[in-house]
Amino acid sequence: AGQRFIEVNCAALTAASLDSELFGVEQGVSPESEVHRPGLLEVASGGTLFLDEIGDLDAHLQPKLLRVLEGKSFRRQGGTREIQVDVRLIAATSRDLVGEVTASRFREDLYYRLSVMPINLPPLRARAREDLVELIAHLLDELRVNLPEGPIEIDDDALDRLLKYSWPGNIREMRNVLERAMIIGRGAPAIAATHLAAEVRDASGLGVEHHIPRTLAEVERQHIDRTLRAHDGNRTRAAKELGISRATLIKKIKEYGMEMRQVVPSGGGR
Repeated sequence: AGQRFIEVNCAALTAASLDSELFGVEQGVSPESEVHRPGLLEVASGGTLFLDEIGDLDAHLQPKLLRVLEGKSFRRQGGTREIQVDVRLIAATSRDLVGEVTASRFREDLYYRLSVMPINLPPLRARAREDLVELIAHLLDELRVNLPEGPIEIDDDALDRLLKYSWPGNIREMRNVLERAMIIGRGAPAIAATHLAAEVRDASGLGVEHHIPRTLAEVERQHIDRTLRAHDGNRTRAAKELGISRATLIKKIKEYGMEMRQVVPSGGGR
């Protein structure tokens, strides 16, 4: 707790900008550097630096990052002094790094250094329908913090199109589409298909096969119900997985009118 977590997108900056951003600049290197400027590796020392889209890291920066991983040290731009850091690096990419290594666009030694504990996340198009519903609800909940005048619900047609779209840009694209819908639909009671980007509206499919929750409350109710069933109705274990107290879970069960016989099997959880 209290340790720094810093994020930088390797695809969002030029190679020169990312170099100075990560490694810092020594005093006098340029007219703008009247004093030395520490890089994010120094700032994050003792904590975590998240390198998003590591597959876009420029070729001349790859050996510099490898040196940090192997020796926990580096030099600022224009500097001669070795700077020691103790930083945890987490990297993510939407690229096929094995293919990038094969094409000699990404260093093999750096790839293996970064692949000590890989976590492969399936693209959104490969996720289960209920997972996408929960993700959409979560993103809308986040967006509503800055867009309180946006719709508080989403109608079945709009949600069905969101679920049928292939999401080539994954979560970033989904977030952008939902943010746009919240802005365009400001003042409306629910996000409608007309609020969605054209490419998402066209993913109409054959219609809704099952009931889809329209509000965040319905999504939460379904999530609680699934979690309770997964734990055979044991409210203590379900509350732990949900990240809430047992008392809060019981309160929500009552709030949503979920009778105990609906969520607790015969002889089930306490």
